Amino acid sequence: MASWKDIRVVSREDMMKRVARFKNLKGSDGGLPDSPLPESQRKLFAVIGFQPPKKHNKATTSPVGDNASTTPAIPIAEGFNLGYCKAKPGRGPLMHNHDTNETFIPMTGKWRCEWNEGKDKMHIDLNPFDVISFPAGMARRFMNVTRNEPNKEHLLMFVIGGNQPRAEFTPAAMARCAEFHQQKAAKAPAKKSAAAAKKTAVKKAVAPKPAAKKPAARKAKA
Repeated sequence: MASWKDIRVVSREDMMKRVARFKNLKGSDGGLPDSPLPESQRKLFAVIGFQPPKKHNKATTSPVGDNASTTPAIPIAEGFNLGYCKAKPGRGPLMHNHDTNETFIPMTGKWRCEWNEGKDKMHIDLNPFDVISFPAGMARRFMNVTRNEPNKEHLLMFVIGGNQPRAEFTPAAMARCAEFHQQKAAKAPAKKSAAAAKKTAVKKAVAPKPAAKKPAARKAKA
């Protein structure tokens, strides 16, 4: 720690670069392996840090996804990262792991935090301003479980250690993502055929009708 003789004087202009107004934050709902899944739809806000990490495989990504990690509100690298998640009840990420500590603090609503998988899975429900801190190297996830507000989004804060934190989805989570994409691909031809049939029907409906044949003129009698 610097002594009092070495303390810097920081200008207001420089400090304004370290201010993030919540109303101006730009969230992202993509950039993660589970982003397209209905049960995982959520918006992530990178507020502090989140330098993009080096990827090792398809399951490895930034905790806030490839999209949000490139535009943090306060782009610094000082050993920790902070962000928000906004989601409706029943939604949250699939099981994943981090290489650093991750701490959750619900801001609104009730959130369920799960850890481990299969028969070892456990969970705890948190209310606003409760805190849970996950160590590195364990599977975890969170989900909005607020009751009686099916269409209302709630907010969760997360703080993650390191300068380039990595998230890696579990094999079971990646299998679920693959299953979703396979089901979507299987439905695509049927939708395409239905769309083609509808297009053909529309064409027939608006196609000009052939002109009616005029009756042959009668010959005048002599």
